[in-house]
Amino acid sequence: MARFAVADDDLALDCVQDAMLEFVRRYRDKPEQEWPPLFHCVLQSKITDAHRRRSVRQRFMGWLGLERQEDDESDPLLNVADPRDETPLKLLEQAQLGAQLEAAIAELPLRQQQAFLLRSWEGFDLAETAQSMGCSEGSVKTHYFRAVQALRQKLEEYRP
Repeated sequence: MARFAVADDDLALDCVQDAMLEFVRRYRDKPEQEWPPLFHCVLQSKITDAHRRRSVRQRFMGWLGLERQEDDESDPLLNVADPRDETPLKLLEQAQLGAQLEAAIAELPLRQQQAFLLRSWEGFDLAETAQSMGCSEGSVKTHYFRAVQALRQKLEEYRP
């Protein structure tokens, strides 16, 4: 969820780690059944903080005329053959669908992303999602419905 929200694997891991530390510090005495929505509430706060920091950093770097340089070193494990018996066409189709799904989720507004990921991927019920997002259950229903409709429209070609 954090990876979709910040579009950077390293920053997403930092957000999750910061959220875990903050969660343990603040909510370790809460009952265990309350942990998932509380954790996601803390995670959403960390994601928002990351967006703010990135915005300030980009503005500052723009003023100085500095651009971010990407690390060109490749991971040697990426060149190892996959031992599974899958055809190249099947792998290509799965990769394309995965990329399209990620892109479609990334294009959703943040609240729709949150509702979709919490409900569909994390398996939260309506009340847990509402608590995590800090909104009403009706808002969760609206955001989730709109997210599903948008994803269906964008991924229509992949439907069986």
